[in-house]
Amino acid sequence: MSRIDINKTYKLFIGGAFPRSESGRVYEVKGSNKKFLANPALASRKDLRDAVVAAKSSQAGWAGATAFNRGQILYRIAEIMQGRSEQFTEEISALEGVTSKAAKLQVEEAIDTWVWYSGWCDKLSSVAGSQNQVSGPFYNFTTPESLGVVAIFAESKPSLLGAVRTLAPVLAGGNSAVLIASEAYPLPAITLGEVLATSDLPAGVVNILTGKTSELYPWVGSHMEIDGVDVAGLSKKQEEELKLVGADNLKRIARFSTINHPERILSFMEQKTIWHPIGI
Repeated sequence: MSRIDINKTYKLFIGGAFPRSESGRVYEVKGSNKKFLANPALASRKDLRDAVVAAKSSQAGWAGATAFNRGQILYRIAEIMQGRSEQFTEEISALEGVTSKAAKLQVEEAIDTWVWYSGWCDKLSSVAGSQNQVSGPFYNFTTPESLGVVAIFAESKPSLLGAVRTLAPVLAGGNSAVLIASEAYPLPAITLGEVLATSDLPAGVVNILTGKTSELYPWVGSHMEIDGVDVAGLSKKQEEELKLVGADNLKRIARFSTINHPERILSFMEQKTIWHPIGI
């Protein structure tokens, strides 16, 4: 008997749930062979606002968790991805037109990236913090703390690894995130949202939007509750325009030349200095 294929309509990932875009819009994603694959949601400005609200409300709890606990959760994400590696491999191969072997290597590297950053969570204070020498009867300490809400424009290729290596360091530093998936290759990022929903990650810490980058990046720049932006997936022109509209709230905007490095964590953290009188 013949049967009809079930063409999936992917939703957004906001606040731990999977809503449709408030606009009701979707767009077609085709594979490297030009064959239709899926209809992801086309996120609107309102969807972005909802994602930022969710990220803002969950950020304090995530930052307040122990560094060891955050590391455990990032490791748990790697464990779940390992169990769904076949699905990720198929999606990457269909989208990017690479061999199954190359797609599998990308999945494995993405999993290893989660593990690598999970190990950094409880080491940041030792590496980036210090006890400072001061003139007076005081203890003076400097310690890194999270920046807040970080928006991420994921790289187009490699589609899964590009999303993971921008998202993992943001989470390791105690920030919450709004990840704007690659417009042309969004499926691995959406599947990553399904992984996050079944991990121990608190709802709202990561929110994933799909749609047109050109529609979303100006609103990311002007949104006053977004504290930092990773512009890996933006063109140089878009980056400059975002910097102009983001100047009002002094957004921290970064583009990294390194792949996996503690710099990617610390760039979205602030240094807090504490003075305490000796003997009290």
